[in-house]
Amino acid sequence: MTIPCLIVGSGPAGYTAAIYASRAGLQPVLLEGLQPGGQLTTTTEVDNFPGYPEGVDGNQLMADLRQQAERFGTDIRSGLAVRADLSHSPYRIWMDDDSELECQSLIIATGASAKYLGLPDEQKYRGQGVSACATCDGFFYRGRTVAVVGGGDTACEEASYLAGLAKKVYMIVRKPYLRATKAMQDRVKGMENIEILFEHNTLGLYGEDGVEGAHVVHRMGEADERRYDLPIDGFFLAIGHHPNSELFAEWIKTDSQGYIVTENGSPRTGVPGVFAAGDVADPTYRQGIVAAGAGAKAAIEAERYLAALRQA
Repeated sequence: MTIPCLIVGSGPAGYTAAIYASRAGLQPVLLEGLQPGGQLTTTTEVDNFPGYPEGVDGNQLMADLRQQAERFGTDIRSGLAVRADLSHSPYRIWMDDDSELECQSLIIATGASAKYLGLPDEQKYRGQGVSACATCDGFFYRGRTVAVVGGGDTACEEASYLAGLAKKVYMIVRKPYLRATKAMQDRVKGMENIEILFEHNTLGLYGEDGVEGAHVVHRMGEADERRYDLPIDGFFLAIGHHPNSELFAEWIKTDSQGYIVTENGSPRTGVPGVFAAGDVADPTYRQGIVAAGAGAKAAIEAERYLAALRQA
């Protein structure tokens, strides 16, 4: 049976698309993927999602969105999409159990994964001092000391944002210079509570009930190498994100980083009936509420597309 609307991904974009699509009678099927609920399930308290004046646990927020999608009849399925054929309609998706799905319209909401250093301690303290989103979690470090890893524009933006909240911000930069644009470099260098630690690498983190500091090394491998402990309360990764678009990259346009390119601010991908929403198509904002809005737009576009098909 051909599915009218298939949604791949279960973060805020995917679940919101499912809510709108199911209320529109599109009988959507949503594939949850490897991480049901998306990146918000890796954080603890979410304070900036509308409708939760006291804040909400990230897992609870995504459970609420899932329940709302189910309430309107969304068919939510576990499993991972591993192959796609978008060469012609109906579009085909193959799952990791070798099953095949056909759909008239497709909403890609597979998100983007934050890049980590690969240290075991990053997973140990995830949600307990380790974060990949200053806008999401910076509020919890008001008046405290934090470190930002990275030397590009994203790291400078994160450090600048945190400098307005934290008492002290260290930037841990592997190279002897910043890779950011001159304007961003000037901004962080002009902030009194930002200290840039050039030629530094992080070896690990420590703390009893959360991050209390980082084990760092200056000029690693050099004759004057120096290792020491840097007391901090929060450790922010700002070395980029990886959009989860590989499955569809053969068929739709992506930018140099792999983010799906959509048309004129809409969720349209250029392939008729295929739409993209959320972080997989957003290299700029990467916020849950922005992803949710994009999911709503994608479902509305899918509804219009399917209506046009019926009238043709």
